[in-house]
Amino acid sequence: MTLTDLSSLYANVLWAVFAVALCFGWVAQKTHFCTMGAISDVVNMGDWTRMRMWVLAVAVAIIGFHGMAWLGWIDASKTFYTNARVIWLSALVGGALFGVGMVLASGCGSKTLVRMGAGSLKAVVVFAVMGIAAFATLRGVTAVLRVNTVDKVAFDISGGSSLPGAVARAMDMPGAATWVAMAFALAMLVWVFWSADFRNVNNVLAGVGIGGSVVAMWWVTGHLAFVPEHPETLDAVFLATNSGQMESLTFTAPMAYAIDWLIYFSDKAKLLTTGVVSVAGVALGSFVYAMVTRSFKWEGFRSTQDTALHIVGAVLMGIGGVTAMGCTVGQGLSGLSTLSLTSMLAVAGIVLGALAGLRFQLWLVMRD
Repeated sequence: MTLTDLSSLYANVLWAVFAVALCFGWVAQKTHFCTMGAISDVVNMGDWTRMRMWVLAVAVAIIGFHGMAWLGWIDASKTFYTNARVIWLSALVGGALFGVGMVLASGCGSKTLVRMGAGSLKAVVVFAVMGIAAFATLRGVTAVLRVNTVDKVAFDISGGSSLPGAVARAMDMPGAATWVAMAFALAMLVWVFWSADFRNVNNVLAGVGIGGSVVAMWWVTGHLAFVPEHPETLDAVFLATNSGQMESLTFTAPMAYAIDWLIYFSDKAKLLTTGVVSVAGVALGSFVYAMVTRSFKWEGFRSTQDTALHIVGAVLMGIGGVTAMGCTVGQGLSGLSTLSLTSMLAVAGIVLGALAGLRFQLWLVMRD
């Protein structure tokens, strides 16, 4: 492969990522897919519909990820989710901070982008503050705090932190990992479709569309973007990813990278990456749907308290999302598709944080 071929492939990868993200934004806006909303519906109304949407998306993502690995289309070990090190305290603490933050900010990172596309000026503020907080936690003052505290508390699992892989090794049947993963997904599907009320086109579209977007992104970054031998370094590379490994959808760190790219646009060293392009694609997908359906509507803050809560929530999401190495999509969908132990701990932290945030919101209502 020549450098010209490599440049052309790089552009094709980014266009493919943009198309996947556009679909994600369209589906999320149309179906009102939202992890925070799913938790809130269960707690406040006892309605499990959106939670079943989310579980369906996870099941589809698991089937897609492990199915492609079994077919040899991607290498399941070439992602940071499944490495041997389990940063369990970072996952729990960061997840909890993110969970509280997404309640205060009226939605997680992906929901913020979807709301931006539909006309929310509140979401624009959340995006900016969350991106700055995330960047500080990647490379700034809170990064120093993160690295010197919670990131030091971890343990290693020989062979990787994927739960199916661990079960297969315990059974001394390495080839069983795929079937263990499929069993997890099947159990989820049974629970999801057990409810007759759930079985309608919109709900199924939400789960299949969002989960399918995660799978498509794994294929783009893990198969299309994979170059076995770079023409200059002769090393194997995954083009256009920030981690240097294959990645799927995630939005906390990419928000920071997007702001960095915009600020340093004239710096030729700042290249577009899958994360930056996916941020733009989700917002544009939501915008297109809102314009087509004439549901686009400007939205601003209601009060000083509303503004303050959203800003605090954005800061918590930026810090928490980077600390936990992912958000409700990054760890909750992309990470869980690998059935990584770290991802499971991060999701547990997010749920606990969201429950605390909802209790705080109730306290504010009762006080007022």
